[in-house]
Amino acid sequence: MCKPLNRRNANAHYLAWLWLLPIGGLLYVLAPVLTPFVVAMLLAYLGNPLVSRLSQHKLPRPVAVSLIFIVLFSFLTGLVLILLPGLEQQIRHLLYKLPTYLAWVQQVLMPPLQAILPTELPTLDADLVRQTLQEHWQPIGGLISGLWASITGSGLRLMHWLTNLILIPILTFYLLRDWAPLVTGIQGLIPRSALATSNRLAREADLVLGHFIRGQLAVMFALGMIYTTGLWLVGLDFALLIGLLAGAVSFVPYLGLIIGLGAASLAAVLQYQDLSGIPLIILVFVVAQIIESTVLTPRFVGERIGLHPVAVIFAVLAGGQLYGFFGVLLALPIAAVVMVLIRELIHRYQQSPNYNGIADQSTWP
Repeated sequence: MCKPLNRRNANAHYLAWLWLLPIGGLLYVLAPVLTPFVVAMLLAYLGNPLVSRLSQHKLPRPVAVSLIFIVLFSFLTGLVLILLPGLEQQIRHLLYKLPTYLAWVQQVLMPPLQAILPTELPTLDADLVRQTLQEHWQPIGGLISGLWASITGSGLRLMHWLTNLILIPILTFYLLRDWAPLVTGIQGLIPRSALATSNRLAREADLVLGHFIRGQLAVMFALGMIYTTGLWLVGLDFALLIGLLAGAVSFVPYLGLIIGLGAASLAAVLQYQDLSGIPLIILVFVVAQIIESTVLTPRFVGERIGLHPVAVIFAVLAGGQLYGFFGVLLALPIAAVVMVLIRELIHRYQQSPNYNGIADQSTWP
């Protein structure tokens, strides 16, 4: 009697997993519509702990939600308004100086490299690059104006963009206000026999995701500011561009250091046309890494648990490949839940008779 019962349970288990296929297809179809909801959910997830702390200090939750909402969106709006013009200016400057840099590379760096390498290096036509940029620079007219022209070029695209822009703060406010009832409602749908296990796994997933997203966002922002300030102090032309890039990819250990140091060193060589600026560039990144390891990571992240850097990279790339920007937004939350489930399965397997070598063959499905 035991054998058929186990087989039926296994079949039911496999059928339950088959629901992932239509769910995945539905997410693929609805990805453009669901994107503002996912952005709002992530913002609400980031702001909910602050709302809960204020509520614990006898502040009514609606007041706490309003306060955190205003602070969060004021910060995001100010950040965009401050950084975007600077980024545009530096990209314009890079495009303007690019022909000069290419000419210096062609005249100074290429001859000794050609003498060392057995194959012939390609020729860089700096005049052609300059002419191409001059022909296309005026129609482009800058990043912000180009972006606005792209948005307003289609009435439907403009309506979609404006709808998302309006929906995100509205959805974030309501999710922040009703976060606790939503969690309670989800718990009410879980079978009572699985409630304790589900709550434990949910807490573990929240711990992993909270440590990674909240902590790493703080570290990324702080590192971006440190890199930018340090590179600006040593006189690098593209300090903001390189500093923000290095900070943005620093969620993977040492990736921000490698990309930032490489890009800054190359920019310093092209700017000064010698190696004199590299020692100061190295000093900036060494100081930043010391600050990260001794102050930022212990303060904001603590012990790095849960998401391995390889898992993070794979999750982001896979999500982007499958669902575009919507998939990138969902990648880390899903990866955190999957890692918790994998650890739970491994723990159960190691506690099972199969792992300990005393399995009863008659009970296998």
